[in-house]
Amino acid sequence: MRVRQGRLRVPEITVLFWVIKGLSTAMGESTSDYLVHVIGPIPAVLLGFAGFVVAMLIQFRAGRYIAWRYWLAVVMVGVFGTMCADVLHVGFGVSYVASSAFYAAALAAVFLAWRAVEKTLSIHEVDTPRREVFYWLAVVSTFALGTALGDLVAYTLTLGYFGSTVTFAVIILIPALGHRFGFNSIFAFWFAYVVTRPLGASVADWLGKPSDASGLGIGAGWVALVLTILIAVFVAYLTATRRDVQKPGNRAALEAEFDH
Repeated sequence: MRVRQGRLRVPEITVLFWVIKGLSTAMGESTSDYLVHVIGPIPAVLLGFAGFVVAMLIQFRAGRYIAWRYWLAVVMVGVFGTMCADVLHVGFGVSYVASSAFYAAALAAVFLAWRAVEKTLSIHEVDTPRREVFYWLAVVSTFALGTALGDLVAYTLTLGYFGSTVTFAVIILIPALGHRFGFNSIFAFWFAYVVTRPLGASVADWLGKPSDASGLGIGAGWVALVLTILIAVFVAYLTATRRDVQKPGNRAALEAEFDH
């Protein structure tokens, strides 16, 4: 039986959405690196998990889209998702190829289950608690996958952080341009959503890592601080203007997009 529809729980997709998403991915990478260095891997992962759980509780209690709640959840997914990917490689010795494949399979499983249960993957249809659970499972999986892919390109393929940044900057043009030339809207969105993660992480690593590790040496802590301030400013703007709150009629335009 179809779950009764309620209020939409995710934002409208605008240019500012992608700006904040990119900043949050970079911020998650730099914050994770900083915490692991300062307090150690185990306390950092526990702190990241606690922050993730609290942010999810705050988001789900709202029952609708509220800018600061939503982006707090995204930021904490960014931090904890980075740690999840790093734990597989650093803690268990899993190669970046294997971890990328694992998280790709996890994301595919989420999409298949979401599609089978709800008959749509459109974010314009995330209007019930169950659909929101699927949405956040997909988001967590994209962050973990993106982190593994970024490390795969930077380390395994030996392109370094700047080379990885350029690579993913080119790749993200595929869904950006493809959407204008007939790509399925839902496919283009999730393609871009995955790629923003390694792109943002590569930029953060390039800025924060020391010069002997092919970075600029600014430091993960400073990069995380500046990015956090920028995110807070943009989210405050959205909270005040409500420009990214989806209108009830907007979802109808993409309701059947996946089927065409």
